[in-house]
Amino acid sequence: MVREDKLSLRDRSIITVTALMTKGIYDNSLNYHITNAKNHDVSAEEMSEIITHLAFYAGWPNAWAALALAKEV
Repeated sequence: MVREDKLSLRDRSIITVTALMTKGIYDNSLNYHITNAKNHDVSAEEMSEIITHLAFYAGWPNAWAALALAKEV
């Protein structure tokens, strides 16, 4: 169910990937949500920029793990 509010599915996908990465969750759920973001028109370049930006706040080890998953997608 999608709520009728101001966040697009694309924005929700970005937020979900961000939340999972910052919590250090690198299982199938992050892989699924990166794929979901791709399906909601988040480009590979944008995903790379999102993860790189988050590295400064969530740590580079988290970013490297997320980038590895994103590269597979």
